[in-house]
Amino acid sequence: MAKLLIVDDEKNIREVVREYAELNGYETDEAEDGMQALDMVARTPYDCIILDIMMPRLDGFSACKQIKKIRPVPVIMLSARQEEYDKLFGFELGVDDYVVKPFSPKELMARVKVVLDRSRRSEHKVMTFDGLIVDAEGRSVTVDGVRADMTPKEIDLLIYMVEHANVALSRDKLLEDVWGYDYFGDDRTVDTHIKMLRHNLGEYRNRIVTVRGMGYKFED
Repeated sequence: MAKLLIVDDEKNIREVVREYAELNGYETDEAEDGMQALDMVARTPYDCIILDIMMPRLDGFSACKQIKKIRPVPVIMLSARQEEYDKLFGFELGVDDYVVKPFSPKELMARVKVVLDRSRRSEHKVMTFDGLIVDAEGRSVTVDGVRADMTPKEIDLLIYMVEHANVALSRDKLLEDVWGYDYFGDDRTVDTHIKMLRHNLGEYRNRIVTVRGMGYKFED
């Protein structure tokens, strides 16, 4: 049974999310701010964290950054703000999904399931391509024995593409499955991350192939 940590300074929101989570068969713990969440994450291996942005003592962005250093647990961010900048900043920190308040608890639980399924598929996978090693469980990439310096979202993108090797992936598909939300802007986000990925992959950059008029694919 998956265990969730619900982090929000509003008690009524925590209670609603907890009720729906338990109805869906999840175990739950609650934290009322980022500092308390950090302490709980250090002691308990949660399967997913639902994390509000605007909280006292330690905001959600700062808490997420610290949580990812403790353990690679999936994070779904909650926010009353809809600015694209907030979403992009969150995804750069390694957020797995982003839900805007007010939200449907049923939709949130559906997103939790998607994030958990994605996380489970990536467990215990070390994929090797000559001198390129992609460790999905450890969330690390090694190029000819040297660990590549990548952002969490670059690693998410590479893992996804490697798991779908030799499959042409559209920009929309990558945005939906890797960023985890419906993107209502241009598709330069994907192009920018692909450019950074190729730079970090060094001599293996050519394994990421541009599919003209569609998107990209990873060739094994």
